[in-house]
Amino acid sequence: MTTVLTAAGAEREIAFSADDFHRVRTMIRSLAGIDLSPAKQNMVYSRLSRRLRERGHDSFRSYLDTLQREGPQEHQEFINCLTTNLTAFFREAHHFETLVEALRDTAFPVRRIWSCASSTGEEPYSIAMTAVETLGSNHGVRIEASDIDTNVIATAQAGVYALDSVTGIGEPRLRRFFLKGAGANAGKARIKPELRSAVTFRSFNLLAPRWEAGPFDAVFCRNVMIYFDRAVQRQVLEQLHRCIRPGGWLFVGHSENFTDHRDLFNLVGKTVYRRVQD
Repeated sequence: MTTVLTAAGAEREIAFSADDFHRVRTMIRSLAGIDLSPAKQNMVYSRLSRRLRERGHDSFRSYLDTLQREGPQEHQEFINCLTTNLTAFFREAHHFETLVEALRDTAFPVRRIWSCASSTGEEPYSIAMTAVETLGSNHGVRIEASDIDTNVIATAQAGVYALDSVTGIGEPRLRRFFLKGAGANAGKARIKPELRSAVTFRSFNLLAPRWEAGPFDAVFCRNVMIYFDRAVQRQVLEQLHRCIRPGGWLFVGHSENFTDHRDLFNLVGKTVYRRVQD
C-alpha cells in the first residue's frame, strides 16, 4: 500500500481523502446522529483504518461502498469504531449527591432509572451502589442501562474492571460491592452478583424513531448530546420528555446546557433538570 503523508507529516498507509471523510461524517450522522467536527479527521482515520484491515480493504472508498450495501451488523461495527466511551465510577459526583436526595424523597419516589449512554457500565453500577447505600439492600430500584456501542455493553454485562480503575471509590465500597480477582484474575475486580442483578443492559440507538421506554423517574443522559447538532438534540430531548414522568429528573453532562428547552425541562441544579409538569 502507498504511504500517504498528512498535513501534519504523520504517515498513513491508506489514503484518506476529504471526500472519504465527508462520506464518513454523512454516514455516522445518519446512523447514530453524531455530528463529527472537521477536527476529528485523524481520529476517524485511526479508528476506521483498523476496521479496513480486518475486512481486507485497501481503500476507504472500497470499505464505504461495501458499508452502504451491507446490513445492520457492519453498520454496528462502524458505529462501534467511531463512538467515544470515556467514563468512570461516580463521575461528576454532585449528580450522585442529588440522586441520594431524590431517592429519599417520599413525595416523588425514584425507583426506575435509565442510564441511556452507559458505556462500560461504571455509571449504572454507580447508580446501583447509591441505591443500596441510600435505601438498603432491598431498595426496589430498577436500573436500565443502554448504549449504542455493542462492544461496551458486553464489557458492562461482564462487570469486570481493572483494579486500579475502581480503587478511587474507596476501600469500604470496594469491599462491599466488588470481588477481587486472584490467580489468573489478579489485578481485576468483579461487580458482586447482588449489585449486578439490579441492572439490565441492552443496545439502544437514541435516534430510534419512537422509543418504547419508560416511564422513568430519572434518566442519566450525560456527555452524549455534545455529539449531536441542535436539531438532533431537540429530537432526543422530546423523546426523553415523553419517557420521563412529569417532575422526573434528567442528569446531563458538565458541558451540556438545555435552558433553551424550558418547554420540556427546567434547570434545578448544576447540570440537573426536571421534566416540566403537563
